[in-house]
Amino acid sequence: MSATACPPHARNPQQQLAERFACIAATRMAGLPVVNPALSVAVPAMQAWLGEWLGVLVTPWAVNLVILPGPGGRFRAIEVGGAQWWDFPSGRYEFLGNREDGLGHYQSCSLASPAFDFPTQADAEAFALAAFDALLAAPPQPPASAEGAHLAGGSAIAQPLSRRDFLRGGPFGGGR
Repeated sequence: MSATACPPHARNPQQQLAERFACIAATRMAGLPVVNPALSVAVPAMQAWLGEWLGVLVTPWAVNLVILPGPGGRFRAIEVGGAQWWDFPSGRYEFLGNREDGLGHYQSCSLASPAFDFPTQADAEAFALAAFDALLAAPPQPPASAEGAHLAGGSAIAQPLSRRDFLRGGPFGGGR
């Protein structure tokens, strides 16, 4: 679990990631029972994020978010089994340390493993892109009150209710 320096990728490593995992699919993973034969390797999205490279990787055995080192200095090269937590607009997620020859250190967060739920490559890539977009989107803010929930078209009953508010008339504002 040691944190070591690792050279950053100066350019977007999307193609390099796809090529490395295509090689893995054709060798180490070929014929294994965890492989979905309807899928192939793809990196449908990769962009600079806080100085690092953030992407989503589709393989015949899994769909993962991935982070590779860029010039940002936040990425830690951690050993397999180690983890680093990353804060995104949608929340905080744990990424596990990995390393591949020809690619170097990277971190991954599993979205689907194995990948048998995807009947086609298009389905897997659509899922991957939706997850990638959701990762970078801030969650909607809940209405401040039961009245706000009702006005927003939601259920007032589903809103958290303190004991004091319950005794004062519950979510319907009685006694306020």
